[in-house]
Amino acid sequence: MSRMMELIRQSAVPANVMRAAAKGALALPPAEMIEILVHLTGNPVFSEQARMTLAGWDEVSSLAAAADPQTPQSVLDYFLKPENLRPRLVPALLENASVLEGQLLELAQTGSREIISMMLASPRVRSSGNLLHALEGNELLDDRDERLRQALDQVSAHQEQVQAPEEPEGRSQYEIDHAAEIAAEEGKPFTLTGDILDLGFGDESAESISRSGPPIVLVLPELEKKAAEASADPKIKERFSTLQKIARMTVGERVQLAMKGSRDERFILIRDGAKVVASAVLESPKLSENEVEVFASMKNVQETVLRTIATKRRFMKVYAVVRALANNPRTPIDTGLPLMNHLLINDLKHLSTNKNVSDTIRKLALKLYRQKVSPDGRMH
Repeated sequence: MSRMMELIRQSAVPANVMRAAAKGALALPPAEMIEILVHLTGNPVFSEQARMTLAGWDEVSSLAAAADPQTPQSVLDYFLKPENLRPRLVPALLENASVLEGQLLELAQTGSREIISMMLASPRVRSSGNLLHALEGNELLDDRDERLRQALDQVSAHQEQVQAPEEPEGRSQYEIDHAAEIAAEEGKPFTLTGDILDLGFGDESAESISRSGPPIVLVLPELEKKAAEASADPKIKERFSTLQKIARMTVGERVQLAMKGSRDERFILIRDGAKVVASAVLESPKLSENEVEVFASMKNVQETVLRTIATKRRFMKVYAVVRALANNPRTPIDTGLPLMNHLLINDLKHLSTNKNVSDTIRKLALKLYRQKVSPDGRMH
């Protein structure tokens, strides 16, 4: 922070200097002057003048600030507000790594046709499934726009080509770090959170595998009996077979399977009654974003799973995961509340009427929704 900026923040300069600052008339580098002007837009006396000055600020230095990852977040936030957005700055803002994806999601969902066109031309947007899907929800998007469809196809093809890194032989770092917890769980009966027959895997919707229930102790002979009585459906029998295999394993073996196993095995192990096993699923290098989104929606997992998802930056970069956690009634309130600030306006509206979540979550969602909507029903 520059010395002048610090003095202005502290209101330690004369009124005539503040007035000159609001007019952009101080002898300072353009980047510092822009930061000061943005700060003054919150000043009750000089805000109007500062806004007028910023609106007419020269394009070259404005573009430089919009493109610079070192530009203060307050400046980037100001540039991105709909009432301040200058179309000529949009391409630079889209590619600035310091601009959060959540801000671009809002822009994608509510932007004008001109903004939509710029976003579809952006390499960053075209490589992000989250941003492309947000653009799909923009009512101004031309349904015949082939650029969006092509970009979505390219993202899907790239995800299919990505191979999970090979696991080194021997124990993983997770097993080494949690050796004491694994040893403490050995010998205890295998338990599963939720209904024993609730064996939905990744090919089913989150709703179909989200029924809550207490942990169930699985006695192997009883499980084998239920497997024998199961439907003749080959898929159901295969799932019981997978469950039987897992039930025979030690805790250490289940941890290894959570790290290296298949998608279907992960969908069982995420509900393992041993926290050290369920948490190991979230460390798997094979874990996909779609799986995490479904896990974040499930009501038959331990709270530890939902807390862990919320602490991992790579999961929180995926908007669908944030939204799923916020709407999951199993998500602890202290974990769910911070997520509210990252939700898009339509999702806040939906959450404010979701009777499955706590009153606290609903009330905050309604408050944030109202803050984002002006009295005439238009977004700020």
